[in-house]
Amino acid sequence: MHHTWLQSTFLGRLRSTTRAELLGQGTPISYPPHRPLLQQGDESRHVLLITSGVVKVVASSESGYDMLLAVRIAGDLVGEMAAFEERPRSGTVVACGDVTAQIIQVRTLENFLSRHPDAMRAILHMLCARLRWANRRRIDFRAYDSLTRLARVLAELSQAYAPATRDGDGTRCDLGVTLTQGELASLAGLALNTAEKSLASLTAMGLVERSYRSITICDVPKLLEFAKVVADNP
Repeated sequence: MHHTWLQSTFLGRLRSTTRAELLGQGTPISYPPHRPLLQQGDESRHVLLITSGVVKVVASSESGYDMLLAVRIAGDLVGEMAAFEERPRSGTVVACGDVTAQIIQVRTLENFLSRHPDAMRAILHMLCARLRWANRRRIDFRAYDSLTRLARVLAELSQAYAPATRDGDGTRCDLGVTLTQGELASLAGLALNTAEKSLASLTAMGLVERSYRSITICDVPKLLEFAKVVADNP
């Protein structure tokens, strides 16, 4: 499989030989748009290695409230937490468009990790990055106003999933994932109307441009500065 894996993803952190061997593990499977790949509460013991497409991780509360927890792209691993812990899945993973993946049983993955120290380091790095993201959102909730919180989410998403390309005298990039305003609000821990106002303010400031479910970062360095985000991949 010929693919350029983003450095922020699990596959992007692996050596080329390790990556090639891992892509040969498990069973390939395809999912159409909006199809659940993993279901909250399910007790299956496999992980999914996303090889193309974008998925969203959504959790539902007992009261029926749905929250977007994360976005994952080609090269990412999903379902590892429940598989390693041997507990029910804490969220539902849904295909945003056409998605392909490798189904890998947890024992197969564990054996693979034991043979490849670079893969073990990569998965630890991945888990630490996800914990760091969750911790940042908790801190943001108390430390920043709504506008800054949304800017921080957009900045960190752009760092992880949208490598910047030079455009004129500024640095522009497409966000790299398709999100509704409600989903952005969920990631930033904001009410929908608050997120809409904050996104409008960022647009008026010239930091972002919006189209249908698409966001372009107009000037990545300025957005990072405004959001008080260090320029590294989360």
